[in-house]
Amino acid sequence: MNQLGFPILSLMMALPLAGALASLFSSAAASRMIALAVTLVDLLLGVVLWLNFDQGLSAPQWQFTEYAPIFGRFAWAMGIDGIALLLIVLTVFLMPICILASWEAISKRVNEYMAAFLLMETMMIGVFTAQDLFLFYIFFEAGLIPMYLIIGIWGGANRIYASYKFFLYTLLGSVLMLIAMLWMARDANSTYIPTLMQHSFDPKVQIWLWLAFFASFAVKMPMWPVHTWLPDAHVQAPTAGSVILAGVMLKMGGYGFLRFSLPMFPEASVYFAWLVFALSMIAVVYTSLVALVQQDMKKLIAYSSVAHMAIVTVGLFAFNEAGLEGAMMVMLGHGITASALFLCVGVIYDRLHTREIDRYGGLAVNMPQYAMIFLLFTMASIGLPGTGNFVGEFLSLMGVYEASSWVALVSTTGIIFGAAYMLYLYRRVCYGDLTKEDVKAMPDLNLREWAILAPMAAVILWMGVYPESFLKPMRADIHMIVERMASAKPEGDAQLTAGVPQASAAHGSHENEDAHSSNHETAGEAH
Repeated sequence: MNQLGFPILSLMMALPLAGALASLFSSAAASRMIALAVTLVDLLLGVVLWLNFDQGLSAPQWQFTEYAPIFGRFAWAMGIDGIALLLIVLTVFLMPICILASWEAISKRVNEYMAAFLLMETMMIGVFTAQDLFLFYIFFEAGLIPMYLIIGIWGGANRIYASYKFFLYTLLGSVLMLIAMLWMARDANSTYIPTLMQHSFDPKVQIWLWLAFFASFAVKMPMWPVHTWLPDAHVQAPTAGSVILAGVMLKMGGYGFLRFSLPMFPEASVYFAWLVFALSMIAVVYTSLVALVQQDMKKLIAYSSVAHMAIVTVGLFAFNEAGLEGAMMVMLGHGITASALFLCVGVIYDRLHTREIDRYGGLAVNMPQYAMIFLLFTMASIGLPGTGNFVGEFLSLMGVYEASSWVALVSTTGIIFGAAYMLYLYRRVCYGDLTKEDVKAMPDLNLREWAILAPMAAVILWMGVYPESFLKPMRADIHMIVERMASAKPEGDAQLTAGVPQASAAHGSHENEDAHSSNHETAGEAH
């Protein structure tokens, strides 16, 4: 039994699942209340998780662990480290906001809509808590189903095309990952993720395993050129669907790199760092330029998400603590900021039923409260000091600069382009003359909309003013990954042309052990 004395992780997954079943057999009004109540309870449990998580450097890496054998090697194995903790808290924070955002916007098949969101919450928490390889895969893939339904049933005019494209892109990438998982389980004689993170896979085999996982995580993030499903999915999804897609589901790719690619395949990660850097640099420049010419607000923010995720990938493959901590902070900051921007678009879409930028203008005159909060999230997206995104981008680019000054130089242009397209968007929507009669008639934010946006604004500022509260829980886990990568990582710009190390170097990379390693070994032996 874990330190709380009850299986809190299983409870956090069971509550939304039970709420989804209850929603299906309730009235529309009751299903809204059930969904809001369940997501708020899960948020409280997330706070309990955060407050009881031992953040000391000597603390065990895996906490709140649960284990129950099911059949063969397959087991209900749950547990979290600091990285998973932060992503779970992000998930449970955004879910009640999504329910409130859908309160009036969704009027058809409300029961099924709320049930789909609650089911998705269960799957997303499962991804971040699973400690069994195939349990992770089940949750990773099952989360596609409710999102597919949300886009396909409650989306826009081209929702069927967007939902199929979303599903097929993400599913096809994961088939290769499943094949790699089967090989890993046979080679290591275990499906326990903490054990696999300490296992020494042959460097030559690592290349193929890394590519198989990369096929899945690159689509999920998404990386250029497999990003094309994202703008379509965002544009067609309802507002709350875009929030979860940008806020949590994209982060599963980054989580996958941190949990699997870097610690399990360190030599292959170094070997392919040039590939990740190249794709990321193209993404930063290309998608930023594409965002600059968009006429649809949602599509602009969707392309900006691809550029921000490119900053995450260059930070991850810098293989140093600044880069990895920065990548995590960008994921958290982007999760809040992009979600808030989609909600801001949803606010005015509910009033005018169009996302075309040129249909607006002068909103600062008749919607000053909206203009103020929208400006805060615009500045946060750009990376203004004092917001969470600044901390993440600064750390990530500082880490990348240690690995390659050229990659850091190109990646930094993303911040410049980001300022261009976000300020251009804000000027066209909120400034200028208020001449359109239907825009003049739009009312300012109501109480429900303030209840949605104000907490997100507070978190963005909290992350910018006191980032240590977010960095501290993950610091020990980031340090372990860096130690794991230590002997496989070349110095400076040589990382761009690194080859595959010899097998002897692979075994040498595991000599540096952290204080947490004994916990890994104990857990693996127990399994």
